[in-house]
Amino acid sequence: MGGDNAPGVEVEGAVAAARRWGVAIILVGDADKVGAELKKHRVDGLTIAIHHASDVVGMHDSASDVIRKKKDCSIRVAFDLVRNGQAQAVVSAGNSGATMAAGMFVLKRIPGIDRPAIATIMPNIKDKTLVLDVGGNVDCKPLHLVQFALMGEVYTRRVLGKERPKVGLLSNGEEESKGNDLTREAHRLLKSASFNYVGYVEGRDIYNGSVDVVVCDGFVGNVVLKVAEGLSEGIFTMLRKEIGSRPLAKIGYLLARPAFQAFRKRVDYSEYGGAPLLGIDGTGVICHGGSSPKAIMNAVRMSRECVVKKVNQTMIAQIQEYCDGQPAAVDASSATQG
Repeated sequence: MGGDNAPGVEVEGAVAAARRWGVAIILVGDADKVGAELKKHRVDGLTIAIHHASDVVGMHDSASDVIRKKKDCSIRVAFDLVRNGQAQAVVSAGNSGATMAAGMFVLKRIPGIDRPAIATIMPNIKDKTLVLDVGGNVDCKPLHLVQFALMGEVYTRRVLGKERPKVGLLSNGEEESKGNDLTREAHRLLKSASFNYVGYVEGRDIYNGSVDVVVCDGFVGNVVLKVAEGLSEGIFTMLRKEIGSRPLAKIGYLLARPAFQAFRKRVDYSEYGGAPLLGIDGTGVICHGGSSPKAIMNAVRMSRECVVKKVNQTMIAQIQEYCDGQPAAVDASSATQG
C-alpha cells in the first residue's frame, strides 16, 4: 500500500504474475481499496486472496514507525504472514527503510549475518552484475562487507546461474595500497574466503563484465545506484533531443530503432523487478516506489526464484563454512552489532 501508485499498480502486477507463473498471491492492504482494484481484472482460475491491513507506512514516515507505532501496517502484516507460514515471500514497493525494518523485526536475521543488505542487478556489456549494499547500511564494519560478499556470491550462483561468480570489493583503485581503513580490512578478510574473490574493483567494472558481484557499503552503493539511474535517463533524454533536431538523424533512428529498443530493455529496471533484501530469515524484495505493473510482476518472479532455488538455506551453509574457517575473533557472532 505504500507505493507511489498503490494499490492499482501492485494489483495489476500481481495478477500478471499469478497468470504467468501460477503463483498464489496474497494482496495485503486496505481490503476495500484492494478489492476495488482487483475487480478491474479477470482472475478466473488464479489463486489470489486479500488480507486486510488497516494502516500504511508512507514514503516520508520513519522506518521505526513499522515497529513502534503502525503495528497493523501492510508491510508488517505481510512479513507476519511469512513468519506464520501463510506466505513464502514479500514484495513491496513501499518505504524501503520500513520494509527492511519490518523484515528484520518480524523474521529476524539468518544465523551469522549482522546486517541484511539490499542488492540490485545492473546490466553490463556481457549480462548482469549484482551490487550490494545499495542503501541498507550507510555505516559498515569490515565484517559486514565480508557478509555482503558471501550473500551476493550465493545469490548470483543460485539465482543468476553463474557457477563460480567473481566477487570484487569496490574501491578507488585496484592496487593493494588503495582504499580506506574499511575496505583494506575487508579486503584482508575476504582473501581467505573459499569463493572466487578477485580483489579490489573500480566503478567501471560494474559495467564492463569483469566481475559478477560488487560489494560496497550502503552509502557508496546508493550513490552508485542513483548515478546509474540518472545517467540512463539523461542519455535517453539527450538522444531524443539530438535526434529530434536533425532530419537525417530521424531517418537513422528509424533504421536503428530495433537496436535502441533492445538497449532500452537492457537498462530498464522493470525488467529486473526489484532489489532482493538479503540476510533476513525469509524472502523479501524491495521495489522502486514508482514501479510499473511489469516491475511488480518481475519482482514476484524474483521472489519466487529465491524460494524455489533455496537461496537462504544455501546462504546459511556458506556463512557457517566461512565462520568455521576463521579465528574466533572474526566469527560473525562476536562482531559488534550496530
